[in-house]
Amino acid sequence: MGRPPHPVVRRPSRRLGGLAVLGASALVAAAAALPVRALAAAPAADPAADRVETPVATGSPVTGVTETMVRVRVPLPSSAGPRPEACDWLSYLRFRDSAGPAASARADRILVAQPGILEGAGAFDSVARNTVAAAARNGKHIEFWALDRRSNCLEDHTGVQAGLAAKDVHLAVDYYYRQKEVDGRKFAGYQTNDQVTWLQNVGLEQTVRDQYDLMVHELPDQTARKQKMLCGGHSLGGILTAFFAEWDFDGDHATTGDAGYNQCSGYFALDTRISTGLPGMDGQIPTDLIPLLKFGASAVQAGLESGVVPRSLSAPALINTETMNLLSIAGLAADLAPDGPSDLAAYVPSSFNTDTTYRLLFSKDYPTFVKGSPTVKDFRFTNAAALGGLLDDNSQPLAFMQASVGFWDGGKIVDKEFPAPNDLDSIGLGGLAQLLGPDKKAIPDEPNGPLYGWRNYDRVGDGVPASKDGTPFTSAAKEVTDIGELARSLAEQPLDFTEHYFPTRMVTDIALAASPGIADDAVHTNGPAANPIINLEAGDGLGGRDPQPGDVVAPGYQHIDVLTAAAAQNDGRPEVVSTNLAAFAAK
Repeated sequence: MGRPPHPVVRRPSRRLGGLAVLGASALVAAAAALPVRALAAAPAADPAADRVETPVATGSPVTGVTETMVRVRVPLPSSAGPRPEACDWLSYLRFRDSAGPAASARADRILVAQPGILEGAGAFDSVARNTVAAAARNGKHIEFWALDRRSNCLEDHTGVQAGLAAKDVHLAVDYYYRQKEVDGRKFAGYQTNDQVTWLQNVGLEQTVRDQYDLMVHELPDQTARKQKMLCGGHSLGGILTAFFAEWDFDGDHATTGDAGYNQCSGYFALDTRISTGLPGMDGQIPTDLIPLLKFGASAVQAGLESGVVPRSLSAPALINTETMNLLSIAGLAADLAPDGPSDLAAYVPSSFNTDTTYRLLFSKDYPTFVKGSPTVKDFRFTNAAALGGLLDDNSQPLAFMQASVGFWDGGKIVDKEFPAPNDLDSIGLGGLAQLLGPDKKAIPDEPNGPLYGWRNYDRVGDGVPASKDGTPFTSAAKEVTDIGELARSLAEQPLDFTEHYFPTRMVTDIALAASPGIADDAVHTNGPAANPIINLEAGDGLGGRDPQPGDVVAPGYQHIDVLTAAAAQNDGRPEVVSTNLAAFAAK
C-alpha cells in the first residue's frame, strides 16, 4: 500500500555513534561477500496462525521469571524480493514475572529493547531476567521484550541445540562442519552474497517499521502502548530507538497518534544515547572507510543491488557469520563442561577464517603473529578459559565485544602486546582505547604446559598476576559478569546472542539519513525528547566517556556487561543496571 504524497523533509546531517563507527564501518571497509548461515526453518505452526509463543527453559539461576519465544507473521512487502518464508516472521524473547499476569496487556510496564550491532535477542538474557526480578521484588509486574532483527531468520541453530540436548559439543561441530544430520536435517551450507539479495532492501525504515508493527500486533490499543511501553536498546539500539521516536508510521505527518514517540511512555539507553547523533564521534562515518558514501544514497543502493557492496557486514576473519557461530559453540562447550579441557581449536576443521581468527586473538606480540607460532593449539585451556580468552576485556581486542568475566588461572601470564601495546598513552596512542578498551591485555605464556583455567568474576581478588608495569591486570571491582551465565546465554537461548547477518544497508541508511528517500518519515524531531529517559552507562564502555547529570554509571562495566552482569555483584550490592532500570519502569 502506497503512502499519501508529502513534501520531502531535508534533515540535518546524522552521526553514527562510537560503536557503530568503530565496529560497523571498519567491517564494511574489510567486507567480503563471505558465505552465510543456512536458513532457519519457518515456525512450526498452523499456516493460518500469525502468532506462535513457545516456552523457553534454561538453566538460569534467576528464579521467578518466565521466558517464551514469540514469533509473529509480518510479511515483508513484495518489493523486498524473494526470501525464505521464515523471514516473513518477526521474533522476540518475552521475559515476565511468573507470579504476574499472563497477558501482556495487564502488565505494569513492557520494556521493548532493540539490540546493538552484531547482536541478537539472546544478548538481553541476563539484564532482562534481572530487571523483571528486581521489579517483582518491589511489587511490580513488568515484561521485557528482547527484539530479534528480521535478518536473523537466516541463522540455523540446529547444531547448537542438538549439542545442548545431547550434552555433546562435538555433535554441534559435526553438524556445521562434517555434514552430520540431526533429526534428518543437514546443514545447508553457506549461501553467497548473490543468494540473499533481499537484504539490500532491509535498512533503517524496515527496521523501525518492524518494531512498530510488532508492538501494534501485540498491544493493539495505542493508548495502552503509550501508557505501558518503554522503548530502548543497547548500543546501536539507542540510535534505532531515536529514529523510531521520530518516525511517522502512517505517512500523514499531520497526525501524531501513530508517531513513534506516542508508542512509548519513556526510553532506556544501555551504554548508548537515545539520539540520532550520538556523542563520541566528531563527524559522520569517514567516507574513506565506505567510499560509495561520497556519491550519495543512489550510488550505495546501486552498489548493494549489483553486489559490489556486500549485503551483510563481514570481514575475512574475527567477525563474520562463521566466527559468530563459533562463539555459540564455544559457549556451548563452556556451558556443558566449564572445567573440562577444550579441544575446539583442534576439532573444528582448519580454514583460513578460523586460523586467522585464532592468530589475531591469541598472538602475544607482533613477532608471534608474523611467525604464526606458537598457535592457540599449542596451549591447553579449559572450556571456560577458551571462552574467556575470546570475550574477556583482558583478552578480546575489540571494545564493543568485551565483557568482564574474570581472569586466567593456572599458569604464567604476560602482557598481550598485539594488536597494540598496553602502554598506549606512553607512546601517544591513547585514543585507541576507544577501539581497544581501557583494560590491559594478558595472555598465557607456557605453550605445551599446564592446563589454563579461568577464575570467575567472583573469584578475582588478591594474587592476580601483574602487568609489566607492576600493577595487577584486574581486580574484583572490575569484574562483573559470571562466565557461566555468559556461556548459558550463548548456548541455551533459541534466538542467538550474536547477530550473524547484520544488513549493510542499516549502516549506510543511518549515515545517509539526511538524503531524500532514506528517512523522509522521521519528521517528529522532538520525539526523543518527548518522554523521560534513563541513561545506563558502562563505566569502562563505549557510552561512558561523557556522563551527564542524572546518568547511571556502572563502575568497571564494559560495553557488553550492561547486558550480562550478574545479579549479585562483588561489592555485595544488587546489579546496578537492572536495579535502576526496574525502578525507572516502576515510575
